[in-house]
Amino acid sequence: MNIQTQYNYEKTWTTTNEVDLLRMIEEEIGDADPKGTLTYVKEAIKDGKIITVGSCRFRIQKEESQNVSK
Repeated sequence: MNIQTQYNYEKTWTTTNEVDLLRMIEEEIGDADPKGTLTYVKEAIKDGKIITVGSCRFRIQKEESQNVSK
C-alpha cells in the first residue's frame, strides 16, 4: 500500500515511505503511540478516506497516480 501525505500548507500530495510516516506522525502527536496511529491511518484510508493528524493529511495513492509516476 502506497500512502501519500500532504501538510495543510502544501498543494501537492507526496508518496511517503513508512519510516517518514512514523516521523511525521510523531512530530504531530508527540509520544502518543505513533505506531498505533499509523495502523489506524492505514486501516481508515483503505476505503478512500483522507485522514488528518495534526496538520498532515494521509490518503492511499490512487491508481491513476501510480501509473503516471512510473
